[in-house]
Amino acid sequence: MDKSSKGLYTIIGEGSSFEGKVSVPHSIRIDGSFKGEIEVEDVLTIGSNAVVEANVIARSIVVGGTFVGNMIATERIEMNANSSVTGDLTTKDLIIDDGAYFEGRSLKSNKKQDII
Repeated sequence: MDKSSKGLYTIIGEGSSFEGKVSVPHSIRIDGSFKGEIEVEDVLTIGSNAVVEANVIARSIVVGGTFVGNMIATERIEMNANSSVTGDLTTKDLIIDDGAYFEGRSLKSNKKQDII
């Protein structure tokens, strides 16, 4: 597999439970439960039934389920309707859909060095 190609290569499926540290050079999707640390060079997607307790660093993060922890995204964080986020966020762009729950602090920065 060509390491320079981007795409979704890692999935933690619904009903799965994982604890630890994950570091991937591409995108990851979590539909189960995860507890620990996540470093993603591309997009982290948290599915609508997922429960994630973690500190996260990624290019972009899309939350559809429940997230507790801190997020750092160099480009954007998006919270879909019915998602729940508790924790601090640092990103360039923050999108919160109607119906999403957010409790915490957010820091918006256009400078990559301020974000990571």
